[in-house]
Amino acid sequence: MAVSSHHVVLFPYMSKGHTIPLLQFARLLLRHRRKEPTISISVTVFTTPKNIPFVSDFLSNTPEIKVISLPFPENISGIPPGVESTDQLPSMSLFVPFTRATKLLQPFFEESLKNLPEVSFMVSDGFLWWTSESAAKFKIPRLVFYGMNSYAAAVSISAFKQKLFTEPETESDTEPVTVPDFPWIRVKKCDLNHGAQSGPSLELFMDQVMSTNSSYGLLVNSFYELESPFVDYNNNSDRPKSWCVGPLCLVDPPKPVHAKPFWIHWLDQKREEGRPVLYVAFGTQAEISNKQLKELALGLEDSKADFLWVTRKDVENIIGEGFKDRIRESGMIVREWVDQWELLSHESVKGFLSHCGWNSAQESICVGVPLLAWPMMAEQPLNAKMVVEEIKVGLRVETEDGSVQGFVTREELSQKVRDLMEGETGKTARKNVKEYSKMAKATLVQGTGSSWKNLDLLLEKLCKSRKVNGANE
Repeated sequence: MAVSSHHVVLFPYMSKGHTIPLLQFARLLLRHRRKEPTISISVTVFTTPKNIPFVSDFLSNTPEIKVISLPFPENISGIPPGVESTDQLPSMSLFVPFTRATKLLQPFFEESLKNLPEVSFMVSDGFLWWTSESAAKFKIPRLVFYGMNSYAAAVSISAFKQKLFTEPETESDTEPVTVPDFPWIRVKKCDLNHGAQSGPSLELFMDQVMSTNSSYGLLVNSFYELESPFVDYNNNSDRPKSWCVGPLCLVDPPKPVHAKPFWIHWLDQKREEGRPVLYVAFGTQAEISNKQLKELALGLEDSKADFLWVTRKDVENIIGEGFKDRIRESGMIVREWVDQWELLSHESVKGFLSHCGWNSAQESICVGVPLLAWPMMAEQPLNAKMVVEEIKVGLRVETEDGSVQGFVTREELSQKVRDLMEGETGKTARKNVKEYSKMAKATLVQGTGSSWKNLDLLLEKLCKSRKVNGANE
């Protein structure tokens, strides 16, 4: 039996939410290799020195994946020395100079490509727009990864194409407008304001769009059954084809048995007491004011729900003494890193108050936990719309003025928490999310799952085309 060998290069953007799914994709490629004996795949991941510990630790059980470190540029205006990932930035307002600085990695990246075995294809983050130049130089097919779902991409593209928010009459940030390609969807300007409206951020956005349009295709961390009309819409456009290969969080191997952290002991106790728990977390990049944080804390307290809140902020210092005493029985605040998958999978966790970053939302769907969506930035408002209106696996926290950045009152939050955890409106979400959880688990089953078949097809196309091209050179 002839075995064809292929080498794949992955280059994630320096942000945990972008890096983790691509490392999971590396694992999926190895799993595919083990299941398909006619194809041999090796994988190389590119990153930078300060990101090496995280990447190496994540891949510790797959030592066959090679990791190459490229020197991150120094002395970038506004970026503190030693910062090599977005969660270390003092403010997300530095996103553009930080992302622009990654282009200085290009010569080192290309030098490394020269010394690697022939590359069948590369997957690089859409934010690393310049990698399309490197791919073209070495005649390597490039797949783009943004970490977005198809719904957010399709609605954004449609609104952009139809110039929904460029006319003077749509100047309001909070006035809903119908999306012509999807007449059942109404969006606000603030839902689509991803910070790329003008100046350097718009220029960067356009560079990324142009490099995406010149690439072979897009890799999507989602599954067809979850958002089929939007996958079809994207694939019927003049953009490169999208390939759904997720949910990539399901690729992670079972965690080794370890001593239980104190919050898992606390969740065990809640399970024994028969008390459902709301998990609260907003990722590493959400910027929440102290005033809003205080209102959030008081809303959780008022809801009378049991909750586990993961935050890096010193909540008691912000809210004042006495808060922790008042919630001693019902709430736990954790200020260190937690394994979110382990936490969401715990039997006592019955709801997730989340910023609706796509990785978090998809993990919640996969384990069958309904969401209380509180989007804060990027495409999170569109993820929240999808979760609440399209697949109906969650509820939405509303701000006072209807804008994404607006203030959420304790009354609004406590009511929505009660609705999600025990109310009639949350009942539909609780039922639907269980159904989608079953669907998600079926998509990566060898031979029958839609995402497994997509990966099969993708590898066949890319690896075949590489052989043909190689023969022609």
